[in-house]
Amino acid sequence: MSNHQMSFKLAEIQGLEQMLVQHRLILQLNPLLSLPRYEEMLRQMLPNGYRMIGVFDEAGSCAGLSGFWINTKLYSGKYLEADNFVVDAAYRSQGLGKLLSDWMLQEAQRHHCDTIMLDAYTSNSAAHRFYFREGFHIKSYHFYKSL
Repeated sequence: MSNHQMSFKLAEIQGLEQMLVQHRLILQLNPLLSLPRYEEMLRQMLPNGYRMIGVFDEAGSCAGLSGFWINTKLYSGKYLEADNFVVDAAYRSQGLGKLLSDWMLQEAQRHHCDTIMLDAYTSNSAAHRFYFREGFHIKSYHFYKSL
């Protein structure tokens, strides 16, 4: 880990207002997600256990984040699911994704999860390489139908 990376700190981003501040990062992964729609969705997600972890630079600016949930499904057992894992384009390839991934692994272990899961857009080959390096594998196709 370089000295530059050691200046980053992980912290949970708590509550609707703090999560809304991160819209600029969420846009890097979901460029069409408007702020009002982001807020509407967070208001639905937070009562269902949605949480967010961020990695912050020395000035307190969020350089990367991931939302996540902890729940249970029959096919996976108890799981931590990452949701909207994104590192600011200006900070990529500096180990911040690894910091976030390692934190989520520890959080999953702390909650006695059986698995960690996530969806990565099929077009995001850089993310695929990262997740394979982190020990993830493809177990199934995730199908959905827009309504």
